[in-house]
Amino acid sequence: MFRQRTLGNTIRATGVGLHSGEKVYLTLRPAPDDSGIVFRRVDLDPIVEIPAHALQVSDTQMATRLGQHPATVSTVEHFLSAVSALGIDNLVVDVNRPELPIMDGSASPFIFLMQSAGLREQTSPKKFIRILKPIEVRHPDKFARLQPFDGYRITFDIEYDHPSIPKDKQSTSVDISTTGFIREVSRARTYGFMRDIEFLRKNDLAKGGSTDNAIVLGEDGIMNEGGLRYTDEFVKHKVLDAVGDLCLAGYHIIGEMVAKKSGHGLNNELVRAMLEQADAWRIETFDSSESCPVRFDQPSLDF
Repeated sequence: MFRQRTLGNTIRATGVGLHSGEKVYLTLRPAPDDSGIVFRRVDLDPIVEIPAHALQVSDTQMATRLGQHPATVSTVEHFLSAVSALGIDNLVVDVNRPELPIMDGSASPFIFLMQSAGLREQTSPKKFIRILKPIEVRHPDKFARLQPFDGYRITFDIEYDHPSIPKDKQSTSVDISTTGFIREVSRARTYGFMRDIEFLRKNDLAKGGSTDNAIVLGEDGIMNEGGLRYTDEFVKHKVLDAVGDLCLAGYHIIGEMVAKKSGHGLNNELVRAMLEQADAWRIETFDSSESCPVRFDQPSLDF
């Protein structure tokens, strides 16, 4: 039987919230079978639990936010992309602020954190959502679609007119396995334009943002001293975000997401549309990890 997975040990981290600029304490704890991913606002009295599920999404402006005011937790997508890629099914996430730490703007620090804690196999079967027929949400200039595929793949197009984002680096297609995600996607950072900074700050956003945790684009180029981590880092980060947002379906997905210019809002619309179309998917389990078309390996910490 291909079994569910949680952490082997409790582990803690500290960072800064991208939008709030506040110091955030994060504690990750193993969780029982079939409990899913649950965030806990431990700074509230009583402590409030917020399930990681698409129907719990309350806002998608610049990040994915779960819960209802005042019990919310935001900027969950990078963390959840790491959870999904590692094949973790059950986890308790204690946080003392309404936003997860941004770390370096990618999923890589969260991958390292959870790999350091170790992964433990549980007793119940791992459940998957297999896409049986296409589900699509579309806006005038953008769309997102889930379609049948015997594996887990994300094909994504972005569209920018900027000298640092070449046209031939605005499309990608990635098979999302643990190893593939870590190598090809996990280090892709969030990004923003200098021209938008004043607007964001006036709207209480990006207070903790800097070149330490985001790619910052000026009019003529990238302002980060180290340059890019991938030649197509911008579209790879959109794939990273999508993996995190699709994690909110509740189970790992077997299928392909095809998207153009999609963001957190459209990603959430897609998952909600899928959940509403009961004939478009089914729950599957597998007798072994070898018989599953999605690979969840346990790579070393050296990545």
